Amino acid sequence: MTAARPPQSGAARFSRRPRGFTLLELLVVMVIIGLLAGYVGPRFFAQIGKSEVKTARAQIDALEKALDHYRLDLGHYPSTEQGLDALVNSPGEERWEGPYLRKAVPRDPWGKSYEYRYPGERSEFDLYSFGADGRPGGEGDGADVVNW
Repeated sequence: MTAARPPQSGAARFSRRPRGFTLLELLVVMVIIGLLAGYVGPRFFAQIGKSEVKTARAQIDALEKALDHYRLDLGHYPSTEQGLDALVNSPGEERWEGPYLRKAVPRDPWGKSYEYRYPGERSEFDLYSFGADGRPGGEGDGADVVNW
């Protein structure tokens, strides 16, 4: 024999069912998410700009080392006309022992080519990127990233 259950009132029957969220609860959660996004979002995107500048500096440093290796082999840096391509493809000089880079010459983090001048105006050779704005000068993310 099974024991009989006492009859339950209408309120007790409904309290056992899963309950959904109210519109007010959903609105409160949406406001909290919006506030967090407004606070964290700008900080996150500022870090992205800083990482692009750091990447450009690291690439310029690697290109400088490859140019120094080129100079050790040939006795001079590539001319402005030969450009950075002389680090990967032989410019037709007898003592060239490249390639001096494992891959093709990288583009800057903003998708543009690095600028190279030899002889340089500010150092033995000038190697730089115009930054996010693609123009000389600038501030913040648009500032030039240079080797001097």
